[in-house]
Amino acid sequence: MDDRQYRTAMGKFATGVTVIATDVDGDVHGMTANAFMSVSLDPKLVVISIGEKARILEKIKQSKTFSVNILAADQQELSMIFAGQLKEHREVIFDRLDGKPVLAGAVAQIACEVSAEHLEGDHTLFIGRVTDIQLEDAEPLIFYSGRYRSLTEEEAVTLK
Repeated sequence: MDDRQYRTAMGKFATGVTVIATDVDGDVHGMTANAFMSVSLDPKLVVISIGEKARILEKIKQSKTFSVNILAADQQELSMIFAGQLKEHREVIFDRLDGKPVLAGAVAQIACEVSAEHLEGDHTLFIGRVTDIQLEDAEPLIFYSGRYRSLTEEEAVTLK
């Protein structure tokens, strides 16, 4: 299997879209990511996966904190900004949750402190201890097969 086939296969898993953010010396750094998951309820832990070439990698290692912002359906532009897909500069205002930078309007804002990091392949996995959460009642932004999507409600089907 080649790299393109692998990437295509991984793109067949529909995910939410997040912006990972951290703060170093008052400067906020962020990146779009879909490599995020819940790890544990007790203690409350999540994991993010950051590529070894990502500029934010050293920032998280330095700050030992990060936030996960699960984007709402109307926040596609924020995803594109932090993915480097929009070339013109756009100012982004961050709120704070437990001292960590978060994006207003996100479906969920999750403040974390790094509890462990593991180098695996060409990524570092950061396990974050969740220190606070803020939720919004909004539909999430979805990414599938290389495109942004949105949820559509369908009538529930009863399985027999």
